[in-house]
Amino acid sequence: MNQTLAWILFNVFVAAMLVLDLGVIHRRAKTPSLRHSLAWTGIWIALAAAFAAILYGVQGRTSALEFSTGYVIELSLSADNLFIFLLVFRYFRLPEPEQYRVLFWGIIGAIIMRAVFIFAGVGLIRRFHWIIYGFGLLLVYSGIRLLFQRGGEVHPEKNPLLRLVRKFMPVTTDYVGSKFFVRGEQLCATPLLLVLIVIETTDVIFAVDSIPAVLAITLNTFIVYTSNIFAILGLRSLFFALSSLMDIFEYLHYGISCVLLFVGVKMLLSHYYPVRTDISLGIIGGILLVTIVASAVHRGAPRKV
Repeated sequence: MNQTLAWILFNVFVAAMLVLDLGVIHRRAKTPSLRHSLAWTGIWIALAAAFAAILYGVQGRTSALEFSTGYVIELSLSADNLFIFLLVFRYFRLPEPEQYRVLFWGIIGAIIMRAVFIFAGVGLIRRFHWIIYGFGLLLVYSGIRLLFQRGGEVHPEKNPLLRLVRKFMPVTTDYVGSKFFVRGEQLCATPLLLVLIVIETTDVIFAVDSIPAVLAITLNTFIVYTSNIFAILGLRSLFFALSSLMDIFEYLHYGISCVLLFVGVKMLLSHYYPVRTDISLGIIGGILLVTIVASAVHRGAPRKV
């Protein structure tokens, strides 16, 4: 298939799914049920699997494996990032019916930012190959930091963009439905806009880890982009599914830290000891499976009184 046509078709698919999501399925603001969220999470995973199958048929086994590995990395890192989103929503006391809408517009911004980051990252590595070692060290540092991280907290009041908005624009005390702005005597922002700004800037920080992790698997821009976008599109349903089951995955952040460490080391050794993509996928999947099973076993173990 022509590469340009592949890009056009994929982005048309993304636009159609976003319109279907906000304009039809979630036209009214309400909190999705656990059953509904799990169903849509399954649908997005099935769509990603179908896309991998299409890649296998069109571009071969290597492209399908690279996409699958990148998707698993992005999805696992997204699961950890969703905990930060939950803390942000609690900090701003965001009503549950509005959380889905904020995540929707946050994802629109994330898609645009990821495209910029991906093209810049691939371009830099191809022009200055030594940058890959910098990305590797960054991932190793992030993995070690996450490994010893205890709990989580957010400090939106320190966000420079948020402080800039508050300095130049008045903000209403209360939420005004799904509106980001209201006009009275003057144009005012609502707290919903502040939440969106924090979510977007959090995603930028998250992309600093996630995109280099996928670049360790492949420098094929189309594969990196599509694996990122599929993970992002399923983020909202995954958020509402995991927010109800957060306690079950208490060891997941250890698994994610190990994934970051593995990918970082893989980048650092890429010139001397390249690891095949299918082996990388098996190792990453195995790490995540072990931590999820360990969490479930620990939760199901009897407590000492």
